[in-house]
Amino acid sequence: MSVVGIDLGFLNCYIGVARSGGIETIANEYSDRCTPACISLGSKTRAIGNAAKSQIITNVKNAVHGFKKLHGRAFEDPYIQAERAKLPYELQKMPNGSVGVKVRYLDEERLFAVEQITGMLLAKLKETSESALKKPVADCVISVPSFFTDAERRSVMAAAQIAGLNCLKLMNETTAVALAYGIYKQDLPALEEKPRNVVFVDMGHSAYQVSICAFNKGKLKVLATTFDPFVGGRNFDEALVDYFSEEFRTKYKLNVKENPRALLRLYQECEKLKKLMSANASDLPLNIECFMNDLDVSSKMNRAQFEQLCTALLARVEPPLRAAMDQAKLQREDIYSIEIVGGATRIPAVKEQISNFFCKEISTTLNADEAVARGCALQCAILSPAFKVREFSITDVVPYSITLRWKSSYEEGTGECEVFSKNHAAPFSKVITFHKKEPFDLEAYYTHPQEVPYPDSRIGRFTIQNVGPQHDGDNSKVKVKVRVNIHGLFSVANASIIEKQSLEGDHNDTPMDTESSSKSQGRDEELDKMQVDQEEGVQKSQAEQQNQADEEAENAGTETKAASGEKQDQPPQPKAKTKVKSIDLPIQSSLYRQLGQDLINSYIENEGKMMMQDKLEKERNDAKNAVEEYVYEFRDKLCGVFEKFITEEDSNKLTLMLEDTENWLYEDGEDQPKQVYMDKLQELKKFGQPIQERCMEHEERPKVLNELGKKIQLLMKAVEAYKNKDEKYDHLDPAEMEKVEKYINEAMNWLNSKMNAQNKLSLTQDPVVKVAEILAKSKELDSFCNPILSKPKPKIEPPSDGQSKANGEHNGPVNGQSATETKPEPAKDNPQQTKPPGEMEVD
Repeated sequence: MSVVGIDLGFLNCYIGVARSGGIETIANEYSDRCTPACISLGSKTRAIGNAAKSQIITNVKNAVHGFKKLHGRAFEDPYIQAERAKLPYELQKMPNGSVGVKVRYLDEERLFAVEQITGMLLAKLKETSESALKKPVADCVISVPSFFTDAERRSVMAAAQIAGLNCLKLMNETTAVALAYGIYKQDLPALEEKPRNVVFVDMGHSAYQVSICAFNKGKLKVLATTFDPFVGGRNFDEALVDYFSEEFRTKYKLNVKENPRALLRLYQECEKLKKLMSANASDLPLNIECFMNDLDVSSKMNRAQFEQLCTALLARVEPPLRAAMDQAKLQREDIYSIEIVGGATRIPAVKEQISNFFCKEISTTLNADEAVARGCALQCAILSPAFKVREFSITDVVPYSITLRWKSSYEEGTGECEVFSKNHAAPFSKVITFHKKEPFDLEAYYTHPQEVPYPDSRIGRFTIQNVGPQHDGDNSKVKVKVRVNIHGLFSVANASIIEKQSLEGDHNDTPMDTESSSKSQGRDEELDKMQVDQEEGVQKSQAEQQNQADEEAENAGTETKAASGEKQDQPPQPKAKTKVKSIDLPIQSSLYRQLGQDLINSYIENEGKMMMQDKLEKERNDAKNAVEEYVYEFRDKLCGVFEKFITEEDSNKLTLMLEDTENWLYEDGEDQPKQVYMDKLQELKKFGQPIQERCMEHEERPKVLNELGKKIQLLMKAVEAYKNKDEKYDHLDPAEMEKVEKYINEAMNWLNSKMNAQNKLSLTQDPVVKVAEILAKSKELDSFCNPILSKPKPKIEPPSDGQSKANGEHNGPVNGQSATETKPEPAKDNPQQTKPPGEMEVD
């Protein structure tokens, strides 16, 4: 099982994987650990990542980038309209009201949902991780900004589904950073000691997030998170772009904002300049050749000017820090260290603002770019059964307070109650009790819309069905469990009705009916009930949180029994006559901006088709490149190593053929099906292969002929020794030795005749004998002669153990020699002794 963490950034993405050695950030096919969040769609194929980034300027209208924050938003959203003006590609309204990207793909206009675009990027990251891990990847943890609302989170989940990924958890970026920081720390305070408070500041390309976390040994608790979703590295780039656009307007009379291509080039140059200014305080030049109307432009800037330009942006660094400290109820002296991550925190002025606020040095122990991906990979390893990770409990927070609203039967109006407050622990479940006679709706929304950087405060509507009155006509008691899950998504997890069943016809009221029945009864009871559940379920370890549903169902059961008077230690109400039964109720959920499963399935199908198209196009290009490569390589060798193996006439003919093929490749053959290229290559190989073979045979033949000659000589020596009555061979059968001699002579004649015939041929002619034939002859010779010559002597007298041992030791090293030499050798030194059969078998 693979363990993968994905940092899905606005500008770049990183992939962290868990291996036995720890967490590693993996590189893509360009040997780059960072993959740009960019997709370029062309007439035949898609380019994703590094390949797409290089096409941003050449394929302006169809290169999609900066789409992370388009997730889960309506087309009319003010943020979308503001972004639309800045983006070089076109945004359009989808049939369901969300945002779509209009591009030209496969020579036709296509409209892609944001989920599909992110799905393409995630599919690319999946492919990169699969090629690095050499195994299929499905489970992963994906990072999202802590300020993402439910609609945005669900949209990212849908994108993961389209890419074929099983997202185990959507993890807040700052929490991932905190995990990457804390899990390796050996010196954290013990559980009973005062926790260590660390501030994490993350300013990326598009957003700014702050979180304060309390660490104990094996435990991380997020105390508060704050953010400014609209300030990041790109805002600093924009400030530079606006400044230079204005300068070029007056200096060169150029209107940069009207030319998308020029504007993109200026953005790229300003980003480089910003990075240089972080390292240098002196004046730095900005030069762009052929910028607009074939004009070269140049300017300069230094760090002091840059900071002056960005005064308003730098003023936005402090408020989230102050808010986080207030929410966590901490003083500056309570903070142990301030860790910074994200590209924009490298700007000296930003560092200075943070440092000045806390009145202490900031720490840069974490990798500013890769910390999020590493944290996500660690979380994936914790959730995966395949890896054993140090026990580490993570408690995140709910970024916005959530309220439930329902129609109240006590008055013509609505009841409402805040179920999760801001910075409440998550994941978390609560049980609310309602007294109802009929099905009812619960509407979930964000309590303070002004705090949420999203125009719609609705989360969803949940209808609790199949609710009816009790047998005696009273209100039924309905327990509803609400949950903020591991992804930070709110839901009504389940609902159950508590039915009273009388055993002996005794319809006495249960204690819960004696509660105040004022018109606010339902609401008061719900609030009391929630507080009870909250106390019961306050922080649990991660494993317990997974099983929370089951535990709370049991809790609900025990509470009901208590309410029904079944508890034995309540002497005033020994009511064993009424028993209760809990029945699960169906819930119909209607979530705001939720993509239907049918739509997601159609997107998955489309992604599969596009991947197939990319694969076919890659194969076609590979076939074309193979032809081109063959032409260049062969032409080069014709004037080099192949020159002496081809006649001048054939050489001229082949050179002409290669030239024609090259011209064809750049003219008519520019865009042909894969099979045409394959046929073309076969046609060239038909002429080129014999030359290549002649060259290869000429190089290899002397070596194998020499080996065969040596082998024949060794065998002839053995036959000669037999004729001279050598002790080593005197046990061999004369008839068999005659056969051996005959076979050796035949092989020698064959070798001589072939060598003579070959020597008469020129290098431009095909060889008489091929290397493969010589090797086969050598093998035949071995298999015929060796069994006869290495036949062991018959057993005369079993030698003593000591002697056999000595023989064994003596004979050992001989095995290193060639087969023809070894077999007869052992008897030479000890003519009186034969090898014991055991030793022979070893040989």
